[in-house]
Amino acid sequence: MFTIYLVLAGIVALGIGFLVGREQYKRKVALKAEEAAGIIDRARKTGENIKKEKILEGQQKIQDERDRLEAKFKEKEKELERQEQRLRRKTDRLSKKSNQLEKVEDSLKEDQEEVQRLKRKGKKLIKKEKQYLEEVAGLSEEEAKDKLMKRIKKESERYFARKVNEIKNRAEEKAEAKSRQILATAMQRYAAEQAEGNTVASVSLPSDDFKGRVIGRNGRNIKTFEALTGVEVLVDDTPEMVVLSSFHPVRREIAKLAMEKLVEDGRIHPVQIEDKVKKARDKMINKIKEAGQNAALDTGIDLSPKLIPLVGKLNFRSSYGQNLLRHSLEVSFIAGMIAAELNLSEKMARRAGLLHDIGKAVDHEVSGTHAEIGAELARRYGESELIVNAVAAHHEEVEPKSLLPILIQTADTLSATRPGARHETYERYIERLENLEKIAHSFDGVEKANAFQAGREIRVIVAPDKVNDNMASKLAYDLAREVERDLDYPGEVKINVIRKAQFVEAAQ
Repeated sequence: MFTIYLVLAGIVALGIGFLVGREQYKRKVALKAEEAAGIIDRARKTGENIKKEKILEGQQKIQDERDRLEAKFKEKEKELERQEQRLRRKTDRLSKKSNQLEKVEDSLKEDQEEVQRLKRKGKKLIKKEKQYLEEVAGLSEEEAKDKLMKRIKKESERYFARKVNEIKNRAEEKAEAKSRQILATAMQRYAAEQAEGNTVASVSLPSDDFKGRVIGRNGRNIKTFEALTGVEVLVDDTPEMVVLSSFHPVRREIAKLAMEKLVEDGRIHPVQIEDKVKKARDKMINKIKEAGQNAALDTGIDLSPKLIPLVGKLNFRSSYGQNLLRHSLEVSFIAGMIAAELNLSEKMARRAGLLHDIGKAVDHEVSGTHAEIGAELARRYGESELIVNAVAAHHEEVEPKSLLPILIQTADTLSATRPGARHETYERYIERLENLEKIAHSFDGVEKANAFQAGREIRVIVAPDKVNDNMASKLAYDLAREVERDLDYPGEVKINVIRKAQFVEAAQ
C-alpha cells in the first residue's frame, strides 16, 4: 500500500515538475521573442540609417561628378573659343595675303605688259639700228647683224663683269669678317708642335768597338740584319753611332728597336739578330695599336677595333715631311673647333678629321687615291655615310653632301699650309710657279704674269688699250676659276690683275 502511495506521489511530483518546467519554458520563449523583436527593430533602424547615408553619399558623388563635368565642359568651351579666335585670325591673315597676291598678280600683269612694250620698242630700235648701219656703213644685212652682235656681246660682257664684281664685293664683305673670326678662333685655340719626318734613324753605340760586332765576320751580321729588316745599315766614321736608312718608316722603326736591343744585349750574331727582329716586330704591332688608341682617346671618339691599327700606322707615315698622325689630330681638333663656332656637331667633325687621311695608311698596298681608299675603309668598318662622304670629298674628288666635307677641307688646308708644316722639292716648287704663269698668259690682253710667295700670289699686268676696268675684274674671276680647275695646290692663290696706263715724254 505504501508503495502505491509512493508511486502516486512520484507521478504527482512529475506532473507538477512538468507544469512548472513548461511555464518556465514559455517565459523563456517569450523573453527570446522579445529579444528577437528588439534585434529586428534595431537591425531595421540600422538598415534605414545606412540606407539614408548611402543615399546621401550617392547624391554627393552625383553632385561632384556633375560639377567636374560642368568645369570640363566650360574648359572645352573656352578652348573652342580660343580655336575659333585663332581660326578667325588665320582667316584674316589669309584674306590679307590673298589681297596682297591679287596686288602682286596685278603688278605682274603690269610688268608683263611693260616687258611686251619694251620688247616692241626694242624690236623697233633694232630695226632702226639695222637701217642706220645699212645706210651709213653700206653694209649688208648679214654684215650689219654680225657687227651688231659683237657690239651687244661687248656690252653684255661689260655689264656682267660689273655685276660679277658687285656680287663678289658684297659676298666678300659679308663673309670675310665671319670667316676670319672663325678661323682665327680655331687657330688660336689649337697650337701643336710639329716634327718633320725623315728617311734615316741613328742608334748610339757604347763604343766604336761595337761597330765591328754590328758588321760581323765577313759582314754576316749586317747582311743578316738588312735581309730580315729590309733596312740599309750605314757604318761610317761617325763616332759611336750607326745609321739606319729606309724610305719605309715602319721597317726603319722596327730596325731601330731591334738594333737598340742588340746593342743593349751585346751579343750580336745571326740567331740573336733574328730573335731581336721578331720581338721588335711584335713590339711594333703593339706600338701601332697604342698610337691609334691614344689618338682616339685624345680626340674623344670611339673607333672600330679594325680602324685603330690603321690610325696608328699614320704615325709612321709622312706627307711633304709632315707626320700624318699629328696632321690628322691637328685637322680633327681644328675641324671640331670650327664646327663648334658654327653650332654644328663637334664630335662628327673630330671623327671625320681624324679619319680623313686613313687611306694613306694602305695606299702603297691598294690602288686608287687615298681619299677613295679611305672612304672605302670607313664604309667597310661601319662609319656613317656623312663620315664616308667627308673622307671621300676632302680633296673634292666627289661632290660634298653636307657642310662636313667643307669643314675638313678648311681644317686640312690650315694644317698643311701653316708655316713649318710641310716642305716640298725644288722641282715641284718651280713647276707650280711655271704652271701659274702659263695659265695667266693663256688669256687675251695679258702682257706679263709673275708668281710670288711660293705660288700663293700671281700678279697679272694687262694691256690698258685692250682690257678696261670691268674686263679686268672679269679676267681676275675667270683666271681664279681656271687655276682652281687645272692646278692642285694647298691653301689659296691670290689673283692680282693690274691695269695701268703710263705716258712718258722728255722735255728738252
